[in-house]
Amino acid sequence: MKISRKAHQYIRLQNIAFTLLFLGVIGLLAWLSTQYTAQSDWTANGRNSLSSPSIQLLKKLNKPIEITAYASESDILRQQISELVAKYAHHKTDVSLNIVNPDMRPDQAREEGITSDGELIIRYNDKRESLQQLNEQALTNALQRLANSDQRWVVFLTGHGERNPAGQANFDFGVFAAELKNKGINSQTINLAATPSIPTNTSLLVIADPQAQFLNGEVTIIENYLASGKPLLLLSEPNQSAIVEPLTKQLGIELLPGTVVDATTQLFGIDEPTFALVTQYPDHLATKHLQAMSLFPGAAGLFVSGNNKYTAEPFLSTLERSWTETGPIEGQIKFNPNTDEKQGPITIGYTLSHTNDLAKQQRVAVIGDADFLSNSFLGNGANLDLGISLVQWLNHDDSLIDIPAKTAPDTVLEIDETWSLIFGLGFLFVLPSLFIISGLVIWVKRKKR
Repeated sequence: MKISRKAHQYIRLQNIAFTLLFLGVIGLLAWLSTQYTAQSDWTANGRNSLSSPSIQLLKKLNKPIEITAYASESDILRQQISELVAKYAHHKTDVSLNIVNPDMRPDQAREEGITSDGELIIRYNDKRESLQQLNEQALTNALQRLANSDQRWVVFLTGHGERNPAGQANFDFGVFAAELKNKGINSQTINLAATPSIPTNTSLLVIADPQAQFLNGEVTIIENYLASGKPLLLLSEPNQSAIVEPLTKQLGIELLPGTVVDATTQLFGIDEPTFALVTQYPDHLATKHLQAMSLFPGAAGLFVSGNNKYTAEPFLSTLERSWTETGPIEGQIKFNPNTDEKQGPITIGYTLSHTNDLAKQQRVAVIGDADFLSNSFLGNGANLDLGISLVQWLNHDDSLIDIPAKTAPDTVLEIDETWSLIFGLGFLFVLPSLFIISGLVIWVKRKKR
Protein backbone atom coordinates (compact mmCIF):
# COMPACT_ATOMS: atom_id res chain seq x y z
CA MET A 1 0.00 0.00 0.00
CA LYS A 2 1.42 3.33 -1.06
CA ILE A 3 1.26 6.12 1.53
CA SER A 4 0.65 9.61 0.22
CA ARG A 5 2.91 12.47 1.08
CA LYS A 6 0.16 14.16 3.07
CA ALA A 7 -0.46 11.01 5.12
CA HIS A 8 3.24 10.62 5.68
CA GLN A 9 3.45 14.17 7.08
CA TYR A 10 0.42 13.49 9.25
CA ILE A 11 2.06 10.37 10.70
CA ARG A 12 5.25 12.32 11.35
CA LEU A 13 3.33 15.08 13.17
CA GLN A 14 1.49 12.42 15.13
CA ASN A 15 4.80 10.84 16.19
CA ILE A 16 6.22 14.21 17.21
CA ALA A 17 3.09 15.04 19.22
CA PHE A 18 3.21 11.63 20.89
CA THR A 19 6.88 12.11 21.75
CA LEU A 20 6.24 15.57 23.20
CA LEU A 21 3.28 14.33 25.22
CA PHE A 22 5.28 11.35 26.45
CA LEU A 23 8.17 13.56 27.54
CA GLY A 24 5.67 15.94 29.18
CA VAL A 25 4.09 13.10 31.14
CA ILE A 26 7.55 11.89 32.25
CA GLY A 27 8.47 15.42 33.32
CA LEU A 28 5.19 15.82 35.20
CA LEU A 29 5.73 12.52 37.00
CA ALA A 30 9.28 13.61 37.89
CA TRP A 31 7.94 16.89 39.33
CA LEU A 32 5.21 15.10 41.27
CA SER A 33 7.84 12.76 42.75
CA THR A 34 9.53 15.80 44.32
CA GLN A 35 6.27 17.03 45.82
CA TYR A 36 4.77 13.76 47.03
CA THR A 37 6.39 10.59 48.28
CA ALA A 38 5.17 7.08 48.82
CA GLN A 39 6.94 4.51 50.95
CA SER A 40 6.24 0.91 51.76
CA ASP A 41 8.17 -1.33 54.12
CA TRP A 42 7.89 -4.98 53.11
CA THR A 43 10.32 -6.37 55.69
CA ALA A 44 9.03 -9.08 58.01
CA ASN A 45 8.81 -6.88 61.11
CA GLY A 46 8.93 -3.40 59.59
CA ARG A 47 12.51 -2.79 60.65
CA ASN A 48 13.00 -0.05 58.02
CA SER A 49 10.17 2.15 59.30
CA LEU A 50 9.21 3.83 62.57
CA SER A 51 7.27 1.98 65.22
CA SER A 52 3.78 3.01 66.24
CA PRO A 53 4.86 4.74 69.52
CA SER A 54 7.30 6.97 67.62
CA ILE A 55 4.68 7.91 65.05
CA GLN A 56 2.14 8.75 67.78
CA LEU A 57 4.70 10.96 69.51
CA LEU A 58 5.49 12.85 66.29
CA LYS A 59 1.77 13.60 65.83
CA LYS A 60 1.77 15.36 69.21
CA LEU A 61 4.78 17.56 68.42
CA ASN A 62 3.51 20.74 66.77
CA LYS A 63 6.82 22.62 66.53
CA PRO A 64 9.85 22.13 64.28
CA ILE A 65 12.56 19.66 65.27
CA GLU A 66 16.13 20.72 64.50
CA ILE A 67 18.80 18.04 64.53
CA THR A 68 22.50 18.83 64.16
CA ALA A 69 24.82 15.86 63.68
CA TYR A 70 28.53 16.24 64.41
CA ALA A 71 30.03 13.54 62.21
CA SER A 72 33.38 13.22 60.50
CA GLU A 73 33.74 12.60 56.76
CA SER A 74 32.56 9.01 57.05
CA ASP A 75 30.03 7.96 54.42
CA ILE A 76 28.81 5.02 56.48
CA LEU A 77 28.23 7.08 59.64
CA ARG A 78 26.58 9.95 57.80
CA GLN A 79 24.35 7.56 55.86
CA GLN A 80 23.28 5.92 59.13
CA ILE A 81 22.37 9.31 60.59
CA SER A 82 20.54 10.43 57.46
CA GLU A 83 18.52 7.21 57.23
CA LEU A 84 17.51 7.45 60.89
CA VAL A 85 16.37 11.08 60.64
CA ALA A 86 14.64 10.40 57.31
CA LYS A 87 12.29 7.97 59.06
CA TYR A 88 11.10 10.80 61.29
CA ALA A 89 10.97 13.37 58.48
CA HIS A 90 8.68 11.00 56.56
CA HIS A 91 6.00 11.47 59.24
CA LYS A 92 6.82 15.07 60.22
CA THR A 93 7.82 17.46 57.45
CA ASP A 94 9.46 20.07 59.70
CA VAL A 95 12.25 17.77 60.88
CA SER A 96 15.54 19.22 59.67
CA LEU A 97 19.03 17.70 59.68
CA ASN A 98 22.32 19.57 59.48
CA ILE A 99 25.56 17.57 59.42
CA VAL A 100 28.67 19.36 60.70
CA ASN A 101 32.23 18.09 60.50
CA PRO A 102 33.67 18.66 64.01
CA ASP A 103 37.19 18.69 62.55
CA MET A 104 36.28 21.68 60.41
CA ARG A 105 34.26 23.43 63.13
CA PRO A 106 36.04 22.59 66.40
CA ASP A 107 34.84 25.81 68.04
CA GLN A 108 31.20 24.94 67.41
CA ALA A 109 31.70 21.34 68.54
CA ARG A 110 33.43 22.53 71.71
CA GLU A 111 30.60 24.97 72.45
CA GLU A 112 28.02 22.21 72.07
CA GLY A 113 30.03 19.87 74.31
CA ILE A 114 30.51 17.19 71.64
CA THR A 115 32.42 14.19 73.00
CA SER A 116 31.91 11.49 70.36
CA ASP A 117 31.80 11.16 66.57
CA GLY A 118 28.22 11.03 65.31
CA GLU A 119 26.71 12.79 68.33
CA LEU A 120 23.36 14.50 67.71
CA ILE A 121 22.14 17.80 69.14
CA ILE A 122 18.33 17.90 69.11
CA ARG A 123 16.42 21.15 69.60
CA TYR A 124 12.70 21.42 70.16
CA ASN A 125 10.59 24.08 71.83
CA ASP A 126 13.65 26.13 72.90
CA LYS A 127 15.12 23.09 74.67
CA ARG A 128 18.15 21.04 73.75
CA GLU A 129 19.37 17.50 74.27
CA SER A 130 22.45 15.63 73.12
CA LEU A 131 22.31 12.05 71.89
CA GLN A 132 25.13 9.59 71.27
CA GLN A 133 23.08 6.50 70.40
CA LEU A 134 21.90 6.26 66.81
CA ASN A 135 18.72 4.23 67.14
CA GLU A 136 15.00 4.85 67.17
CA GLN A 137 14.42 4.23 70.86
CA ALA A 138 17.09 6.70 71.96
CA LEU A 139 15.93 9.43 69.56
CA THR A 140 12.24 8.97 70.38
CA ASN A 141 12.92 9.10 74.12
CA ALA A 142 14.98 12.26 73.65
CA LEU A 143 12.05 13.87 71.81
CA GLN A 144 9.72 12.70 74.57
CA ARG A 145 11.84 14.42 77.20
CA LEU A 146 12.08 17.60 75.14
CA ALA A 147 8.31 17.65 74.70
CA ASN A 148 7.73 17.48 78.45
CA SER A 149 6.20 20.86 79.26
CA ASP A 150 6.07 20.43 83.05
CA GLN A 151 8.35 22.90 84.79
CA ARG A 152 10.95 21.40 87.10
CA TRP A 153 12.74 23.28 89.87
CA VAL A 154 15.85 21.71 91.36
CA VAL A 155 16.82 23.44 94.61
CA PHE A 156 20.46 23.28 95.77
CA LEU A 157 21.03 23.65 99.49
CA THR A 158 23.65 26.27 100.50
CA GLY A 159 25.07 27.68 103.71
CA HIS A 160 27.37 24.77 104.60
CA GLY A 161 30.04 25.07 101.92
CA GLU A 162 28.10 23.03 99.34
CA ARG A 163 28.88 23.05 95.62
CA ASN A 164 27.50 26.15 93.90
CA PRO A 165 25.22 25.51 90.86
CA ALA A 166 26.07 28.99 89.57
CA GLY A 167 29.80 28.83 90.31
CA GLN A 168 32.56 28.56 87.74
CA ALA A 169 35.23 27.10 90.04
CA ASN A 170 36.54 23.63 89.22
CA PHE A 171 34.61 22.07 92.10
CA ASP A 172 31.31 23.91 91.44
CA PHE A 173 28.28 22.73 89.45
CA GLY A 174 27.87 25.64 87.00
CA VAL A 175 28.19 23.52 83.86
CA PHE A 176 25.85 20.86 85.19
CA ALA A 177 23.19 23.44 86.08
CA ALA A 178 23.49 24.88 82.57
CA GLU A 179 22.93 21.43 81.08
CA LEU A 180 19.85 21.00 83.27
CA LYS A 181 18.58 24.33 81.97
CA ASN A 182 19.02 23.14 78.39
CA LYS A 183 16.66 20.28 79.20
CA GLY A 184 14.03 22.56 80.73
CA ILE A 185 15.04 21.90 84.35
CA ASN A 186 15.53 25.12 86.32
CA SER A 187 17.77 25.40 89.37
CA GLN A 188 18.03 27.75 92.31
CA THR A 189 19.71 27.85 95.72
CA ILE A 190 18.32 28.10 99.21
CA ASN A 191 19.87 28.87 102.59
CA LEU A 192 17.65 27.44 105.30
CA ALA A 193 19.18 29.74 107.88
CA ALA A 194 17.91 32.75 105.94
CA THR A 195 14.78 31.15 104.46
CA PRO A 196 13.54 28.53 106.93
CA SER A 197 11.34 26.63 104.46
CA ILE A 198 11.75 24.73 101.23
CA PRO A 199 9.61 26.16 98.38
CA THR A 200 6.49 24.13 97.67
CA ASN A 201 7.28 24.03 93.92
CA THR A 202 10.56 22.24 94.57
CA SER A 203 10.69 19.11 92.43
CA LEU A 204 14.06 17.96 93.81
CA LEU A 205 16.30 18.98 96.70
CA VAL A 206 20.04 18.54 96.14
CA ILE A 207 22.55 18.53 99.00
CA ALA A 208 25.99 18.46 97.41
CA ASP A 209 29.02 17.94 99.64
CA PRO A 210 28.24 19.95 102.81
CA GLN A 211 31.36 21.00 104.74
CA ALA A 212 29.76 22.10 108.03
CA GLN A 213 27.27 20.64 110.48
CA PHE A 214 23.56 21.26 109.97
CA LEU A 215 21.64 23.23 112.55
CA ASN A 216 18.92 21.35 114.40
CA GLY A 217 16.27 23.52 112.79
CA GLU A 218 17.65 22.80 109.34
CA VAL A 219 17.58 19.06 109.97
CA THR A 220 13.94 19.36 111.03
CA ILE A 221 13.04 21.23 107.83
CA ILE A 222 14.73 18.56 105.69
CA GLU A 223 13.01 15.81 107.70
CA ASN A 224 9.62 17.42 107.07
CA TYR A 225 10.49 17.72 103.38
CA LEU A 226 11.28 13.99 103.20
CA ALA A 227 8.18 13.14 105.24
CA SER A 228 6.08 14.88 102.59
CA GLY A 229 7.29 12.33 100.03
CA LYS A 230 9.56 14.68 98.04
CA PRO A 231 12.75 13.43 96.33
CA LEU A 232 16.31 14.07 97.52
CA LEU A 233 19.76 13.78 95.97
CA LEU A 234 22.51 13.58 98.58
CA LEU A 235 26.10 13.80 97.39
CA SER A 236 28.78 13.23 99.98
CA GLU A 237 32.55 12.77 100.09
CA PRO A 238 34.94 10.55 102.08
CA ASN A 239 35.29 11.21 105.81
CA GLN A 240 32.02 13.18 106.06
CA SER A 241 30.03 10.69 108.11
CA ALA A 242 29.64 13.06 111.05
CA ILE A 243 28.33 15.89 108.83
CA VAL A 244 25.74 13.95 106.85
CA GLU A 245 24.80 11.46 109.58
CA PRO A 246 21.57 13.32 110.54
CA LEU A 247 20.36 12.68 106.99
CA THR A 248 21.88 9.29 106.20
CA LYS A 249 20.53 7.89 109.46
CA GLN A 250 16.99 8.64 108.30
CA LEU A 251 17.68 6.98 104.97
CA GLY A 252 19.34 3.88 106.39
CA ILE A 253 22.63 4.52 104.58
CA GLU A 254 26.09 4.96 106.12
CA LEU A 255 29.50 5.88 104.76
CA LEU A 256 32.38 3.40 104.91
CA PRO A 257 35.60 4.73 106.41
CA GLY A 258 38.34 5.67 103.98
CA THR A 259 38.49 6.58 100.30
CA VAL A 260 37.80 4.23 97.39
CA VAL A 261 40.95 3.50 95.36
CA ASP A 262 40.91 1.62 92.09
CA ALA A 263 43.95 -0.06 90.53
CA THR A 264 42.06 -0.47 87.24
CA THR A 265 42.54 3.21 86.39
CA GLN A 266 46.21 2.53 85.62
CA LEU A 267 45.08 0.56 82.57
CA PHE A 268 43.59 3.79 81.19
CA GLY A 269 46.65 5.90 81.89
CA ILE A 270 45.27 7.45 85.10
CA ASP A 271 47.95 7.67 87.76
CA GLU A 272 45.65 8.95 90.52
CA PRO A 273 44.51 5.85 92.49
CA THR A 274 41.49 7.61 94.04
CA PHE A 275 39.74 7.81 90.66
CA ALA A 276 37.16 5.01 90.74
CA LEU A 277 35.57 3.61 87.59
CA VAL A 278 32.05 2.31 87.08
CA THR A 279 31.81 0.27 83.89
CA GLN A 280 28.60 -1.70 84.41
CA TYR A 281 25.19 -0.38 85.38
CA PRO A 282 22.08 -2.09 86.75
CA ASP A 283 18.84 -2.45 84.81
CA HIS A 284 17.57 0.86 86.14
CA LEU A 285 15.59 3.58 84.38
CA ALA A 286 18.41 6.07 85.00
CA THR A 287 21.27 3.88 83.78
CA LYS A 288 20.08 1.15 81.41
CA HIS A 289 20.77 3.37 78.39
CA LEU A 290 24.36 4.21 79.44
CA GLN A 291 27.16 2.58 77.46
CA ALA A 292 30.30 4.49 78.46
CA MET A 293 32.02 4.18 81.82
CA SER A 294 31.76 6.93 84.45
CA LEU A 295 34.55 8.36 86.58
CA PHE A 296 34.33 9.18 90.31
CA PRO A 297 37.29 11.07 91.80
CA GLY A 298 37.72 10.45 95.52
CA ALA A 299 34.54 8.55 96.32
CA ALA A 300 33.28 7.14 99.60
CA GLY A 301 31.90 3.63 99.94
CA LEU A 302 28.34 3.18 101.19
CA PHE A 303 26.43 0.44 102.95
CA VAL A 304 22.88 -0.15 104.17
CA SER A 305 22.52 0.21 107.92
CA GLY A 306 19.09 -1.37 108.23
CA ASN A 307 16.40 1.32 108.02
CA ASN A 308 13.25 -0.49 106.85
CA LYS A 309 11.30 2.57 105.63
CA TYR A 310 13.18 2.83 102.34
CA THR A 311 13.97 0.08 99.88
CA ALA A 312 17.63 0.51 98.96
CA GLU A 313 19.13 -0.82 95.74
CA PRO A 314 22.81 -0.63 94.72
CA PHE A 315 23.07 1.91 91.93
CA LEU A 316 26.78 2.43 91.29
CA SER A 317 29.50 -0.10 92.09
CA THR A 318 33.23 -0.08 91.43
CA LEU A 319 35.31 -2.93 90.02
CA GLU A 320 36.74 -5.86 91.96
CA ARG A 321 40.26 -4.39 91.98
CA SER A 322 39.10 -1.49 94.15
CA TRP A 323 39.04 -1.15 97.92
CA THR A 324 38.52 1.45 100.62
CA GLU A 325 41.88 2.83 101.71
CA THR A 326 41.86 4.09 105.30
CA GLY A 327 45.53 5.05 105.49
CA PRO A 328 47.47 7.84 103.80
CA ILE A 329 47.22 7.66 100.00
CA GLU A 330 50.86 8.04 99.11
CA GLY A 331 53.63 5.83 97.86
CA GLN A 332 52.81 2.15 97.39
CA ILE A 333 49.37 1.36 98.79
CA LYS A 334 47.65 -2.01 98.99
CA PHE A 335 44.60 -3.59 100.55
CA ASN A 336 45.02 -4.46 104.25
CA PRO A 337 42.49 -7.10 105.36
CA ASN A 338 43.35 -6.59 109.05
CA THR A 339 41.81 -3.11 109.14
CA ASP A 340 38.43 -1.54 108.41
CA GLU A 341 39.27 -1.54 104.71
CA LYS A 342 36.81 -3.33 102.44
CA GLN A 343 37.69 -5.19 99.26
CA GLY A 344 35.82 -4.29 96.05
CA PRO A 345 33.46 -4.16 94.38
CA ILE A 346 32.38 -1.18 96.48
CA THR A 347 28.93 0.34 96.28
CA ILE A 348 29.28 4.11 95.94
CA GLY A 349 25.67 4.89 95.06
CA TYR A 350 22.24 3.76 96.26
CA THR A 351 18.75 4.55 95.01
CA LEU A 352 16.03 4.43 97.64
CA SER A 353 12.30 4.30 97.18
CA HIS A 354 9.31 4.43 99.49
CA THR A 355 5.63 4.19 98.64
CA ASN A 356 3.40 6.38 100.81
CA ASP A 357 -0.26 5.95 101.71
CA LEU A 358 -1.35 7.63 98.47
CA ALA A 359 0.51 4.96 96.47
CA LYS A 360 3.02 7.52 95.19
CA GLN A 361 6.63 6.47 95.13
CA GLN A 362 9.19 8.67 96.85
CA ARG A 363 12.64 8.55 95.32
CA VAL A 364 16.00 9.29 96.94
CA ALA A 365 19.56 8.84 95.73
CA VAL A 366 22.71 8.82 97.85
CA ILE A 367 26.11 8.90 96.13
CA GLY A 368 29.46 8.92 97.89
CA ASP A 369 30.99 11.43 95.47
CA ALA A 370 30.18 14.97 94.35
CA ASP A 371 33.17 15.60 92.11
CA PHE A 372 31.77 13.58 89.19
CA LEU A 373 29.26 16.41 88.52
CA SER A 374 31.77 19.22 89.04
CA ASN A 375 32.96 21.51 86.26
CA SER A 376 36.28 19.68 86.11
CA PHE A 377 35.01 16.12 85.74
CA LEU A 378 31.52 16.44 84.23
CA GLY A 379 32.83 15.78 80.71
CA ASN A 380 34.50 12.47 81.60
CA GLY A 381 32.85 9.35 80.22
CA ALA A 382 29.13 9.12 80.97
CA ASN A 383 29.22 11.51 83.95
CA LEU A 384 26.97 14.10 82.34
CA ASP A 385 24.47 11.55 81.02
CA LEU A 386 24.41 9.85 84.40
CA GLY A 387 23.77 13.11 86.25
CA ILE A 388 21.01 14.22 83.88
CA SER A 389 19.32 10.81 83.90
CA LEU A 390 19.51 10.62 87.68
CA VAL A 391 17.83 14.02 88.08
CA GLN A 392 15.14 13.03 85.58
CA TRP A 393 14.49 9.79 87.44
CA LEU A 394 14.23 11.59 90.76
CA ASN A 395 11.80 14.03 89.14
CA HIS A 396 9.61 11.10 87.99
CA ASP A 397 10.30 11.87 84.32
CA ASP A 398 9.83 8.22 83.43
CA SER A 399 7.98 8.72 80.15
CA LEU A 400 10.54 6.67 78.26
CA ILE A 401 9.12 4.65 75.38
CA ASP A 402 10.11 1.01 75.21
CA ILE A 403 10.61 0.22 71.54
CA PRO A 404 11.70 -3.36 70.87
CA ALA A 405 14.69 -3.82 68.63
CA LYS A 406 13.79 -4.60 65.04
CA THR A 407 15.91 -7.33 63.59
CA ALA A 408 15.57 -9.57 60.57
CA PRO A 409 14.09 -12.95 61.58
CA ASP A 410 16.23 -14.91 59.11
CA THR A 411 19.56 -13.44 58.04
CA VAL A 412 21.53 -16.68 57.53
CA LEU A 413 20.91 -19.26 54.79
CA GLU A 414 22.15 -22.66 55.88
CA ILE A 415 22.81 -25.14 53.03
CA ASP A 416 24.10 -28.66 53.46
CA GLU A 417 26.76 -30.26 51.23
CA THR A 418 24.22 -31.94 48.92
CA TRP A 419 22.43 -28.72 48.05
CA SER A 420 25.75 -26.89 47.75
CA LEU A 421 26.79 -29.45 45.12
CA ILE A 422 23.46 -29.13 43.29
CA PHE A 423 23.67 -25.32 43.22
CA GLY A 424 27.30 -25.42 42.13
CA LEU A 425 26.68 -27.84 39.23
CA GLY A 426 23.53 -25.96 38.26
CA PHE A 427 25.18 -22.56 37.96
CA LEU A 428 28.42 -23.87 36.46
CA PHE A 429 27.11 -26.42 33.95
CA VAL A 430 23.32 -26.83 33.73
CA LEU A 431 22.31 -23.20 33.20
CA PRO A 432 25.12 -22.43 30.70
CA SER A 433 24.23 -25.63 28.77
CA LEU A 434 20.54 -24.62 28.58
CA PHE A 435 21.47 -21.18 27.28
CA ILE A 436 23.76 -22.70 24.61
CA ILE A 437 21.18 -25.28 23.49
CA SER A 438 18.37 -22.71 23.30
CA GLY A 439 20.63 -20.42 21.28
CA LEU A 440 21.49 -23.20 18.82
CA VAL A 441 17.81 -24.13 18.39
CA ILE A 442 16.85 -20.53 17.65
CA TRP A 443 19.76 -20.22 15.18
CA VAL A 444 18.79 -23.42 13.32
CA LYS A 445 15.12 -22.36 13.05
CA ARG A 446 16.03 -18.96 11.66
CA LYS A 447 18.44 -20.53 9.13
CA LYS A 448 15.71 -22.83 7.76
CA ARG A 449 13.41 -19.89 6.96
